[in-house]
Amino acid sequence: MPKIKKTIKALETKDKSSQNGLISIESCGIANAEDLRRIRSAFLNIFEDVEETKQIAVREKNKTMLIIENLTDGLLVLDKNNKIEIINHIALKILKTTIEESLGKNIFKINLNVAGIEKFLSLISDNKKNIKEIMREEVTIEEVNFFQVSTLTIMEGEKKKGYLIILHDISKDKLVDRMKTEFVSVAAHQLRTPLSAIKWTIKMLLDGDVGALTKDQIEFLNKSYESNERMITLVNDLLNVSRIDEGKFLYKPESLQIEDIFKSVAENVETSVKEKNLKLILNFSADLLSPVFVDKEKIGIVAQNLIENSIKYTPANGEIIVSIEDMKDDILIKVKDSGVGIPKDQQDRIFTKFFRGENVIRLETEGSGLGLYTVKNIVESHKGKIWFQSEVGEGTTFFFTLPKVSINNK
Repeated sequence: MPKIKKTIKALETKDKSSQNGLISIESCGIANAEDLRRIRSAFLNIFEDVEETKQIAVREKNKTMLIIENLTDGLLVLDKNNKIEIINHIALKILKTTIEESLGKNIFKINLNVAGIEKFLSLISDNKKNIKEIMREEVTIEEVNFFQVSTLTIMEGEKKKGYLIILHDISKDKLVDRMKTEFVSVAAHQLRTPLSAIKWTIKMLLDGDVGALTKDQIEFLNKSYESNERMITLVNDLLNVSRIDEGKFLYKPESLQIEDIFKSVAENVETSVKEKNLKLILNFSADLLSPVFVDKEKIGIVAQNLIENSIKYTPANGEIIVSIEDMKDDILIKVKDSGVGIPKDQQDRIFTKFFRGENVIRLETEGSGLGLYTVKNIVESHKGKIWFQSEVGEGTTFFFTLPKVSINNK
């Protein structure tokens, strides 16, 4: 811009010093005053256009900064050397810092006196202090504030320009979830006592402790007993989920053989298998498998849920195969059925609370949708992994791993 002004001023000076409207070709290569005026006019137009473009850019920048400042999420923009280029007031508040202390500084070298900040910094970076891309990972800051953290690499063509970090406050959502969990826990505890009383009362009647019953009375009481048992199962499922959410689902691990748990569950479901004329095959190695270090009761819940689901959703005359393999570091368990399968568009929700596939609801109306959520949490709490493969009409195979007993567990 200053160069344009200087050039225009020089042209104006030469214009005044010209004689008879002529300027020497040697001085600036312009033939006459008319050409000089046209060039000067062109320079002025360019100057005005540049000024207007500059004003538009400034306005757009101010608008963008206003939007960033008024976001309800914390936002930081870093350059490729992890230096903070932009930070909005929400991020300043979360990290308890100021513009003067943070702008232009490396995010890993700022003195941030915030509880939980180390966890946040380790979450967004790798071992070499490079920002890694993450999406909605949860982190706790100041013990009572919960955030979902997302990071994104900013690219210009194929060149990395920097990083975007977003901190989304989910503290209220966590509070609501905790309140719901506490309500479910209290309600389930309150329901369990009367349900247990009803169960034993019906059992006494069926056992003839209060006198003989007619055939019709026995039939009605059996139906009531079964319905009450389903209610007790649902209450126990709700209690398990509330304990998981509260972190109170306690484990008492011990070294044991995983095949013994599945053999026990297979014996318990023998009646259901016979009623539907199913084949339940236990495909175990003849040799003794490596032991696992697990909570017997909790892994029993996993085995029971997976096998009972296979029985429920496999049509009569179908087949269920339970396989256990000794891998390098883990024991791999497979529960395969020839059942109805899980629709592709619903598979990503299979381990969420209260979810049941549309096709299985029509087939089996009863069910809480809590079993697989509980199973996933139990397996992962044992440092194992769980996944599945499924095709509608062809069946489902659930896989899960459990670590073998290590020296530290002995």
